[in-house]
Amino acid sequence: MPLALLALAIGAFGIGTTEFVIMGLLPEVAGDFGVSIPMAGLLVTGYALGVVIGAPLMTVLGTKVSRKRMLMILMGLFIAGNLLSAVAPVFGLMLAGRVVASLAHGAFFGIGSVVAADLVAPDKKAGAISMMFTGLTVANVVGVPLGTLVGQQIGWRVTFAIVAALGVVGLAGVARLVPDMPRPEGVRLRHELAAFKNAQVLLAMAMTVLGFGGVFAAVTYIAPMMTHVAGFADGSVTWLLVLFGLGMVGGNLVGGKFADRALMPMLYVSLGALAVVLALFTLTAHNKIAAAVTIALIGALGFATVPPLQKRVLDQAHGAPTLASAVNIGAFNLGNALSAWLGGVVIAAGFGYTAPNWVGAALAAAALVLAFLSAALERRDGTAGTTGAPEAATSDAAVTRRAAVHH
Repeated sequence: MPLALLALAIGAFGIGTTEFVIMGLLPEVAGDFGVSIPMAGLLVTGYALGVVIGAPLMTVLGTKVSRKRMLMILMGLFIAGNLLSAVAPVFGLMLAGRVVASLAHGAFFGIGSVVAADLVAPDKKAGAISMMFTGLTVANVVGVPLGTLVGQQIGWRVTFAIVAALGVVGLAGVARLVPDMPRPEGVRLRHELAAFKNAQVLLAMAMTVLGFGGVFAAVTYIAPMMTHVAGFADGSVTWLLVLFGLGMVGGNLVGGKFADRALMPMLYVSLGALAVVLALFTLTAHNKIAAAVTIALIGALGFATVPPLQKRVLDQAHGAPTLASAVNIGAFNLGNALSAWLGGVVIAAGFGYTAPNWVGAALAAAALVLAFLSAALERRDGTAGTTGAPEAATSDAAVTRRAAVHH
């Protein structure tokens, strides 16, 4: 794999750390600013909404810029946002820093997926995408626990300063290792938007919302579930989340490897197994060992869907995939927000702390139904192996013809 993927993975590591580390530092942040925990929770909500909005916005703004330069601009935005969070004198500026950093998130992963796929042979594209996302998964194993520890022992501002420093390393890596890859000639914003007329692109995004939403329905409430139902001590939750992160790392790599061989079968297996495991979690949550194993499996099966779904979007939006790729990253966060809300609804309704697992199982099962529907439509239309964005394809063909005439 090209060294450029390492630079992308470092950037992904920093982004993954800043996204999730705040969850373990909310009490410290709330105490310093004199706000309630629910108010401090806006730092999580604001970031998620910033990703959903920033993914398409930053990608559109970058349509006139080469992909490498746009990745550098996004890392600069990420650094600025985390530095603002680290030095913010009041809560409002801290929230603003979180939003600024989040604007880089979706576009970085969206554009980075396109760049990663372009760096390798066609039969290795999903593997390259998974290598970039490895930075995000490793962040949950290393970056988040260490960042939480540093924040609790030394100060949460130090954590965000360190994350900003990681951004500097990522920026330097992109500048040094990622080749200058200009946008394809003849592709305009209208070609990027044309991808959303393709039903297969929309189906892939819906699978992203529902499939990964199923994961977060359970994981969002893992702390009360494990302490009140399984009987773990409060301090054990951190290590359970590390298990979840290890599962994510393994699932991401396996998903990338097998998606290059058989993308849709990989989705059938991972989504189907995810629905079953989430349903079983309502039972295994009552036993410490079984619960720990199940948490690792949820991480593995959930992230096994990420490389194939991201590659599915790239394939179907071929010719002008950047905006669709970025919006699909926003779809992950939309799924997270939706599932967390639904999980809270069933708990508030009195169904218990394991009830979100049933919500997650239903969401994952719905994603599996969409996967079968997508494949059936592809067979009916005879478009298996073809891609969307017809206008972009037309433009590419026109460029080829002009080049032929020139020669």
